[in-house]
Amino acid sequence: MKRFLSQASKVKPDEKQLSMLRETPFYAFVHFSPNTYTNLEWGTGKEDPAIFNPTELDCEQWAKAIKDAGMSGMVLTAKHHDGFCLWQTKYTEHSMKNSPYKNGKGDIVKEASDACRKYGLKFGFYLSPWDRNSQYYGTDKYNTYYKNQLTELLTNYGEIFYVWFDGACGEGPNGKKQVYDFDGYLELIHKLQPGACVFNDKGPIRWCGNEAGKAPYEQWAVVPVELCPFSGEPQTDEGPLEGDLSYMYNSDINIGSLSNILYSKGLVFAPAEVDMSIRPGWFYHENEEPHSLDRLFTSYLNSVGNNSTFNLNIPPKPDGKFDERDIKRLGELGQKIRESFGVNKAEDAEIVEILTENPTQPKYRVKLKEKQKISFVELAERISEGQRIQHFRIKAFIDGGWDPQAQGTTVGSRKIVAVDDNCETDELLIEILSARGKVDMEWIKVY
Repeated sequence: MKRFLSQASKVKPDEKQLSMLRETPFYAFVHFSPNTYTNLEWGTGKEDPAIFNPTELDCEQWAKAIKDAGMSGMVLTAKHHDGFCLWQTKYTEHSMKNSPYKNGKGDIVKEASDACRKYGLKFGFYLSPWDRNSQYYGTDKYNTYYKNQLTELLTNYGEIFYVWFDGACGEGPNGKKQVYDFDGYLELIHKLQPGACVFNDKGPIRWCGNEAGKAPYEQWAVVPVELCPFSGEPQTDEGPLEGDLSYMYNSDINIGSLSNILYSKGLVFAPAEVDMSIRPGWFYHENEEPHSLDRLFTSYLNSVGNNSTFNLNIPPKPDGKFDERDIKRLGELGQKIRESFGVNKAEDAEIVEILTENPTQPKYRVKLKEKQKISFVELAERISEGQRIQHFRIKAFIDGGWDPQAQGTTVGSRKIVAVDDNCETDELLIEILSARGKVDMEWIKVY
């Protein structure tokens, strides 16, 4: 058991996963397809390409709004389930070639990627494996078709930071379900864009299990290989208990908990992505309103502030622009994030690690320069060396005694903890109550 826990404490991210968690934890999804014009969420694949005509397309407006929200990247739906392609692909006529936009010469992938470069955003894309238009879907030829299109996107649009694909799988024309060559897809991505990270249910960045902006309370990036086999070879031995984890799925709330990993065939590093749309639908519907600022900010805390990444969708209107209501809400969200986390009150504080007999249970005393009101405490492990903390508690020195303010489970890359609304203090105590190995805290910030 001790050997296994020691190994579990040293399961590390690769450079791309680390970059996502630390440099690009908050980014935008942009869902745009014929669905925008048919008022559907899932297209049929039989739509006439002529309906897709964004007469006022403004990808720079998208990029500016995304930047103002505090996001650092954009992921465009280059192809959704309907099979319509937003670029000049050589492999199907169900594409911009038969759209009235720019007389069939338009390339929205290029316009979006160019806008991202101009505004200092990273660019990625979603290429749906499910294709309800392709004649090849459900046959062996489809994987070749898919990889041909993947190659176009990976080679014609500069540096790609993220390739997003899910496991959606529908019936092909011959009644068969397509068997996706995910190993081949990943190999192609690693070859053509070695710096790109990948989202898939099975890793290396995995789904959080819902589309509501929520993540499990106990959020581990160290998970059983059974759940995320695309995250590489296990970095540990098998767990010490014999068992079966075939029931496990991303929606389970205790994926990385000790009770599960003890039965695993080995552990890999696969952080979760929290994805949701700014409004109820993923595609634009005029009658929908953006979610409240409070809900979006809470989702930010539940994702970026909970050892995950946050992929927030903004759907363009049929004219090719973002709705002004969404732009306003994005600006409010960015302002809220900047106001909440713009000034680290512990920047000039004295932070002392209180040595204990057990390196898995250290304490940290944070002495601020003066008594002041605080709202959040941010903790971060040195995630490049592994995720270890299982349980922590935060106290504030108030009226001559230590007053409990908050407690939680995992920390990982970043844990943002809201403290009591009336917390006013000049001293905090962070107690690590349990960890899987020697705790290596990278930073403690106070806001």
